[in-house]
Amino acid sequence: MTGNGNSSLIRRLDETGIPLLLVRLVLGGLFVWMGSNKIGHPIDFLKEIREYHALPESPAVFLNTAAIVLPWLEVVAGVALIVGVFVRGASAIFTVMLAVFTPAILIRGLQIRAEQGTPFFEIAFDCGCGAGVVVTWKKLLENSGLGLLALYGILSLSRRFCLEHWWDRR
Repeated sequence: MTGNGNSSLIRRLDETGIPLLLVRLVLGGLFVWMGSNKIGHPIDFLKEIREYHALPESPAVFLNTAAIVLPWLEVVAGVALIVGVFVRGASAIFTVMLAVFTPAILIRGLQIRAEQGTPFFEIAFDCGCGAGVVVTWKKLLENSGLGLLALYGILSLSRRFCLEHWWDRR
């Protein structure tokens, strides 16, 4: 098959709307679940993001705002993906979040390795994602896959099975 045939096949598959629907449900559902886990425990989430040393601790407004806003952003963008409104915007939010947090998890894992001498593939810690303690290398692979799904949400031309598609047709 030529390159032209491959792109045509991919385009036809995208036009069905099914790949985007699956991406929306998986990505949106996962982020709603993870964000919901953090909303009820802002102090715990604050402690977890403090471990990354990415935001200044003084004034406390930076860390406190991040601990309160990020989980709600995950939930709102996740719901938007699930129902199919602002699909590109919600996908872009997740792409940026994953592009920031994935390297942060890697750096934190390397810090733990340097501090404790633990082999990298054995390092596990609560990264703040809302799923509890995770094995670092597995979390990095998971986030990479989720990042690809989020990119697909941005690039997909289909809006079939999206509420915004239904709304536009009215």
